[in-house]
Amino acid sequence: MPPGQGFRTGLRRPTFAGMEISPDGWRARALLTPIEMAEADRLTIAGGTTGIVLMENAGSAVADAVSRRWPVRPVAVLCGPGNNGGDGFVAARILAERGWPVRVALLGGRARLKGDAGVAASRWTGPVAPLSPSCLDGVGLVVDALFGAGLSRDLDGIAREVLAAVRVPVVAVDMPSGIDGATGAVRGFAPRAALTVTFFRRKPGHLLLPGRNHCGEVVVAPIGIEAAVLDTIGPRIFANHPDLWRCALRWPDAESHKYRRGHALIVGGAQMTGAGRLAAVAAARLGCGLVTIAAPDEVRPIYAQALPGALVRRLAELPELLGDSRRNAALIGPGAGTGPDIRGYTLAILAARKRTVLDADAISAFASERDRLLAALHPECVLTPHEGEFARVFDTSGSKLDRAIRASRESGAVVLLKGADTVIAAPDGRAAINENAPPELATGGSGDVLAGMVLALLAQGVATFEAASAACWLHGAAAAQIGTGLVAEDLAGTLPSVLAGLRLGKS
Repeated sequence: MPPGQGFRTGLRRPTFAGMEISPDGWRARALLTPIEMAEADRLTIAGGTTGIVLMENAGSAVADAVSRRWPVRPVAVLCGPGNNGGDGFVAARILAERGWPVRVALLGGRARLKGDAGVAASRWTGPVAPLSPSCLDGVGLVVDALFGAGLSRDLDGIAREVLAAVRVPVVAVDMPSGIDGATGAVRGFAPRAALTVTFFRRKPGHLLLPGRNHCGEVVVAPIGIEAAVLDTIGPRIFANHPDLWRCALRWPDAESHKYRRGHALIVGGAQMTGAGRLAAVAAARLGCGLVTIAAPDEVRPIYAQALPGALVRRLAELPELLGDSRRNAALIGPGAGTGPDIRGYTLAILAARKRTVLDADAISAFASERDRLLAALHPECVLTPHEGEFARVFDTSGSKLDRAIRASRESGAVVLLKGADTVIAAPDGRAAINENAPPELATGGSGDVLAGMVLALLAQGVATFEAASAACWLHGAAAAQIGTGLVAEDLAGTLPSVLAGLRLGKS
């Protein structure tokens, strides 16, 4: 199974890292942009399911979610002029049939409601008030069916005024109004929902910040769209999950030995020696057969004493170490510094065509020579910057998802743009959004551990996109298992139990 083969969609038999996987794996984790979701609707309608049936199913799903979570109370359903508003009219009718006191407020006149939304509104026999703050008087719950995921402008006017005045729980239909479903951006203003009910598949804005923080609990409701439409749409954005890369991992067997499990090379820094040590331990814990650290002479004893299982060599020997084909993967950047020497070491590693992780200082060091770095990168590289390091080399315009995808295409390398909503992007346009990282990971050294984990998987022959995605998810799972009080040193020691659960299919 050679490295570099990756997950592909739009195939009769989807593969991941060259191995067949169940279509249900990638289909279940697909995220649809608002444009792709509209196409899913269109394909379903073209296949014989009417739009009003989809709308009835969507509104019913909203009513069911509300009924399961709250006791009966006065509810205001705020409806917009499009299909999101149509979903709201259906939800209002069903809740009223169940005995809920329902008040419907509409943005614009009923005459503006066309197509399926107009049909849904005609089935509501109660009064319809114009949207205004007074529609909130005395209610204990608000259903936000104003705009949904497809809003492409800032929320303003009376819609913003009313949503800003809400002081009770909000249930959002598809997406809290004001959140861009493709990017997670807040367009002017958005309420913070207690619950968001979306349909068929989640959208990127449900996972990307700040949108994720506005969604509350997210429920994905089936509304009659078959998963097979994804084969036609060919989504390229996914929620990061073992379903996407589990089959790419390399588990040891009876014929395994240390060289078959990969030999990783780490360039250790002279000042922040802890960074390289954290990366080395993480690489070993995640299955790397051997780890060599190339360190400056003055700190070699520190590395040797702290890492008895690693080989510690002189940094001056780097050309010789790179010439050994058994050392098949390299990491440079953690605690390395940003001077001209680090640029030279980085370029030497890249020239050796090792499977390579560039982290932290190895990226920042090229702030004034970005073209030189981009010219040296190759397809077997993974870059793991945080936002500040990313900004020193790449264009920062657009959403986080857009930035990562654009940078990956420009560099020809996989880009893992870190954060609470880490995005992993491949040059071919695939992207995974990670959602399992707890806030406790916001601590010094956690990124060094992640870099070491990516290195370990590259050394074992896992394809770059899958290695970065898997390392990111495992990193988050380990942190979640530790919880409050986490320090970076804890992460590697927790990996065995996370891996054991993954191998048993518990994730």
